Amino acid sequence: MADPKGFLKHARTNAPKRPTDERLGDWREVYAALSTEDRNEQVATQAARCMDCGIPFCHSGSAGCPLGNLIPEWNNMVRRGQWEMAGDRLHATNNFPEFTGKLCPAPCEAGCVLAISPEAGGAVAIKRVEETIAEVSWENGNVPPQLSEERTGKRVAVVGSGPAGLAAAQQLTRAGHEVTVYERDDRIGGLLRYGIPEFKMEKSVLDRRLVQMRDEGTRFITGCEVGADLTVADLRAGYDAVVLAVGALRGRDDTTVPGRELGGVHLAMEHLVPANKEVEGDGPSPISAEGKHVIILGGGDTGADCYGTATRQGALSVTQLDNYPQPPTERDDERSPWPTWPYILRTYPAHEEAGERKFAVSIESFAGDEDGNVRAVRLRHVEVRRDENGRRQVVPVSDEVEELPCDLALLAIGFEGVEHMPLLDGLGIELTPRGTIGSGSNWETTAPDVFVCGDAHRGASLVVWAIAEGRSVAHAVDSHLMGTSELPSPVHPTALPLAV
Repeated sequence: MADPKGFLKHARTNAPKRPTDERLGDWREVYAALSTEDRNEQVATQAARCMDCGIPFCHSGSAGCPLGNLIPEWNNMVRRGQWEMAGDRLHATNNFPEFTGKLCPAPCEAGCVLAISPEAGGAVAIKRVEETIAEVSWENGNVPPQLSEERTGKRVAVVGSGPAGLAAAQQLTRAGHEVTVYERDDRIGGLLRYGIPEFKMEKSVLDRRLVQMRDEGTRFITGCEVGADLTVADLRAGYDAVVLAVGALRGRDDTTVPGRELGGVHLAMEHLVPANKEVEGDGPSPISAEGKHVIILGGGDTGADCYGTATRQGALSVTQLDNYPQPPTERDDERSPWPTWPYILRTYPAHEEAGERKFAVSIESFAGDEDGNVRAVRLRHVEVRRDENGRRQVVPVSDEVEELPCDLALLAIGFEGVEHMPLLDGLGIELTPRGTIGSGSNWETTAPDVFVCGDAHRGASLVVWAIAEGRSVAHAVDSHLMGTSELPSPVHPTALPLAV
């Protein structure tokens, strides 16, 4: 059993970061490299803080991990130095713990019993433990291909190669089906490849997993727009089932802001994708922050990704704007009681490197120069309210206007849903009012033999939910093709995280 007093003996410590000046000079991950001995010792100490609670909310599907990761079990194994057993236990519920260990915001930690009160010293460093288990597994050669003993003769197409599509593909391949993943970009990975900056996850981490998947038998085809390069008729004729994992990449815009049409005003992904391609070796990005004053509108993960990318590109200044007031640094039990996801100020490594954040402000207008390029933004202090119908309204609360220099403006204000594509038209699928692809209780869309998972189904969400939905849709497709399935199904299509 776990040490019930471990959290009293050991304080929570996060992974050490490289010096700011050093990491601003390259695109490598921000965390410092430790010797194997020091890293494993530190992480084993952190795992010893886990109490193995009677009711472990950390792996509750609604308040913690939707994958159902059995966190107390592998924490205890790590505490005892049983790294191989911990790796087996972790991979039993998570296809890609190296992705979630680096990218997931860790709802498991928000649901940790030690997160109830600051007096407990903070949640167990679950994300750090998970990421280290995954790395040790790779280092020790304990992530071999898992080959199916029998082939079913059934063929499945997965459209989209983000975390949901990859999880569905790996599960279905391991079940014995012949799986082909189609990706319209030139490389596999979806947002993992071109949406996530290298300093958050180096792409070698993705590439080594793709090698394993190819060795297991999954086939990948890049540069193929399904519905155009591959017709819907050919898709239907060639496969027994189709999984749509096309993401929700239709960026939210605000064309009502005066000056939105000026040069230098872009949606966030228009900046992030070519920046990531440049790091891959594809040549200079056409949208660079070098030598520019950068304004980022939006306080979420995508905004922080733009923030860190701009500083590494050599921006003169970076300012991130948020419509909402600055959140508290500790959980407000009245607003977001444990174990719900807390409303707190989230400071990413990028925020420690340069620039500043401004809260409760909104862009009133963009000002341009004589060449039609943005030169400044005009800000007003605002308050976010809800009207009688619950619609969000951003209301100015002051007549004072602040002007900031701006040569590059990036709108990171969210996503509106699935992009309009010929594939959906050809399948006769209409989007829901939320801009997503709906499904029945078995993940099947209105088009027979066509299933959906990930952001395309849920809307823009977390990597851990994408993997959970990919695993669940694999179970549904396997059952559809074979009449039954032994694959796990961690979440239902209607599952939602606990919220207030």
